[in-house]
Amino acid sequence: MEPFRVHILGCGSALPTLKHFPSAQVVEVRGKLFLLDCGEGTQIQLRRSRLRFTKISAVFVTHLHGDHCFGLIGMLSTFGLLGRTAKLTVYAPAELADILQRQIAFFCRDLDYEVEFIAVDTTKQQVVYEDRSLTVESIPLEHRVHCCGYLFREKPSMAHIRRDVADFYEIPISQFNNIKAGADWTTPDGELVPNSRLTEPADAPRSYAYCSDTRYMPTLHERLKGVSTLYHESTYGEDNLPMAEKYFHSTARQAALVAREAGVGQLLLGHYSSRYEREEVLLNEAKEVFENTRLTNEMDVFDV
Repeated sequence: MEPFRVHILGCGSALPTLKHFPSAQVVEVRGKLFLLDCGEGTQIQLRRSRLRFTKISAVFVTHLHGDHCFGLIGMLSTFGLLGRTAKLTVYAPAELADILQRQIAFFCRDLDYEVEFIAVDTTKQQVVYEDRSLTVESIPLEHRVHCCGYLFREKPSMAHIRRDVADFYEIPISQFNNIKAGADWTTPDGELVPNSRLTEPADAPRSYAYCSDTRYMPTLHERLKGVSTLYHESTYGEDNLPMAEKYFHSTARQAALVAREAGVGQLLLGHYSSRYEREEVLLNEAKEVFENTRLTNEMDVFDV
């Protein structure tokens, strides 16, 4: 099975601490790298993770609060210093376009690569990126500014060839794609070998949903049905529910409610308030509702 992993670069909230960096993650899918949010220190964390800068092809920004985008211009500058030539695409709310253009014009006049900006309508769930093996959809969220999450979905793959059977019938490699697509095989003697004997079922498509800053949305689970792995902000515990409601954030228990109602495979918590010295209180609160919950920490890597 091809790799589908999430690399945690930062999982803190707005106030920087010595323990956590602001929001940033890398989604690794079949050899491609995509950056989700770009808080301060992202490029330092990329170096620590030993992920290759040059392989990041796109950045997906959820909203224009500093802890999710202050690291972007610094990273773009560093890409230029490293001699990047491949185009980088930035997906973000439309308000970032003018800000980013001005920053690039002032700080990064001589970039040898193109920075393409694509505005994302944060009010709609729609495909914003697609390639041969993957789609990325926006997920409308409710925060104090325009905000959306992103849902990475693998496309269905072909069946697996049973190589032992194919070799037994001396089937040419040139016919493998036809068989993966459902074709039977007829031997030179006229024997029909059904496709079911030649193949094993394809791997089930995997999916990852990144729900950054948002207040609790009772209907959000409807957009996330059956997701393999869900990251949902858990800035506060129920002890600070009034703060969560005031600042349009969620508690760990509310994140778990979304995970349970959506029937996801696993829940990742993050975006912790600096008021919590130990996030286990958030983990315990969430696990009371949804057992398969895990805390995120910098340099953690999760298989989707």
